[in-house]
Amino acid sequence: MNWGSYSYAFGPLVALVAVGVLALLLRWTFSHGKSVVERRPQQGASDEYGLLEVVSAPGTFVEAEVQRRTLVDAGIRATLAPTTEGPRVMVFPDQAGLARQILQGPRQR
Repeated sequence: MNWGSYSYAFGPLVALVAVGVLALLLRWTFSHGKSVVERRPQQGASDEYGLLEVVSAPGTFVEAEVQRRTLVDAGIRATLAPTTEGPRVMVFPDQAGLARQILQGPRQR
């Protein structure tokens, strides 16, 4: 293929097309509503979290995180969910009873 006197424009033209394609991809990726980037989580009711079961309903997110961390340290998979009723500590149903016992702590007599 003989480009003749136009061969000097081939390199910049390829670069310009590549930048244009990247610009279109980035615009699509970061546009609102149609993005492939993870959206902010929306709050839902405590019964909208699938299999997870509420084991604690603390008043603040700090208390909820402390309780979640306590369960994780005990080997229980726990999640802190921001629900419309406030923060909730949730676990899978097969571990809910044990999680409640751990969060109650030692019983005082």
